[in-house]
Amino acid sequence: MTVPPIPHLILQTESGNRYLSLVGTTCWTVGRGDDNNFVLPDRWISRNHAMFQRMENGEFYLIDLGSRNGSFVNGRRVSVPVTLQNGDHLTFGQTELDFYCPDVAHLFVTPVGMEMPEISATATLHVRRYISVLVVDIRNFTGMTRQLDEKVLSEVIGTWFRCAGEIIREYGSWVDKYIGDAVMAVWIHGAKAVEHQEMVRIANALNALHKMTSQLHEKYPLPAPVRIGAGLNTGYAMVGNTGSGDRPDYTALGDTVNAAFRLESSTKQIGLDIAFGETTYEYLAESEFSLFKQYTVNLKGYDTPTSTYAGTFADLDEFLRLVSNSSTQKGD
Repeated sequence: MTVPPIPHLILQTESGNRYLSLVGTTCWTVGRGDDNNFVLPDRWISRNHAMFQRMENGEFYLIDLGSRNGSFVNGRRVSVPVTLQNGDHLTFGQTELDFYCPDVAHLFVTPVGMEMPEISATATLHVRRYISVLVVDIRNFTGMTRQLDEKVLSEVIGTWFRCAGEIIREYGSWVDKYIGDAVMAVWIHGAKAVEHQEMVRIANALNALHKMTSQLHEKYPLPAPVRIGAGLNTGYAMVGNTGSGDRPDYTALGDTVNAAFRLESSTKQIGLDIAFGETTYEYLAESEFSLFKQYTVNLKGYDTPTSTYAGTFADLDEFLRLVSNSSTQKGD
């Protein structure tokens, strides 16, 4: 079988090798369930086992989705998203695959005489859009790695990534990046200002992420509940449409994105859970409720101090409860 010079997997089967293309989108799931991109009939594989994600720089990540028997790269079990290298050997249950990714310069070159009708052309478009960026990070992850068995750690973190992705999709966004023990999600707004309820919806997504995370210790033998910190920022950024077909995939670049990461880090400076950018908070504060205090923080890479509004997840939960009750009363 002639293999085209594009990112792909080679699945080893009894009847020979099977070619699985990794083009046309930026995310592929693997598992026994029929809802996966790659369905593998292996009883040792979980229904939703793992996921491949391609980043805007062409790198591929493998993310275990809390599988029971783990995902392995070159014989080593992965517990956090790992960057794949050309030629890596992957193991899911009793299924063996090999990952191949040629040089980026050759990703979309079709050899003379080779037809590949199943592969859609990928267009790239960068436009300036108004967005909100949410960065969520697991707290004290290094400490967890020292206390937990590798198998338990892998299941916990994989479950967290899977559930985080489901929650973020439920609230109208997608996971744009997996960074070690953190995720970044982007909401793209209209050309005009953000509606108050739109920002409240994002705040509800963050609250749901916190509640999901805080319940992990009820399912797994953890020494304490898992905690997260978050930064939420709103502003303009360059947004790239790197998808194809009827479901474009986006990624965002620029100061708005960088500040979201720095705001998340600032919560450790002030000892709180959440930090909102000033613009984000203005949209949230359109309600009559205000449970967050203003702080001045020094963000890494910024010359001047930055103003942020920060609080705890208890503050956020109370704020959303008051907003919900107020909306209900106005509806009556």
